[in-house]
Amino acid sequence: MNDLEFLLNLDGEVYPLDSGYWVKFEAKKVQKSKTVPHGVKYSLTLHDKRNHRVVGYDNAHSFKSSKKYAARKETLDHVHKKIDIVPYEFESCAQLVEDFWNSVDYYIANS
Repeated sequence: MNDLEFLLNLDGEVYPLDSGYWVKFEAKKVQKSKTVPHGVKYSLTLHDKRNHRVVGYDNAHSFKSSKKYAARKETLDHVHKKIDIVPYEFESCAQLVEDFWNSVDYYIANS
């Protein structure tokens, strides 16, 4: 199974974690475009026990970064970290999943 198939197979999965946190995966194959050059729409989210999204990696919509960046990002890939939204450099589906789980671990360990 390649990493795109792995991500697509996670679509709809919800995993409960310790301390009331939970994660949700959404992933759909789409036609490649300028804003979605890798051909997959995704939303990987971590929610707290009050069901608030506290971390999210997605490309489901355009975004305006809360931080200033020198270069304007053409793709829709970005990360939600509480109220901040920052661009995300998509490398591969496998890297996306790894980066997401690293962010989940970091957030839970530091909350």
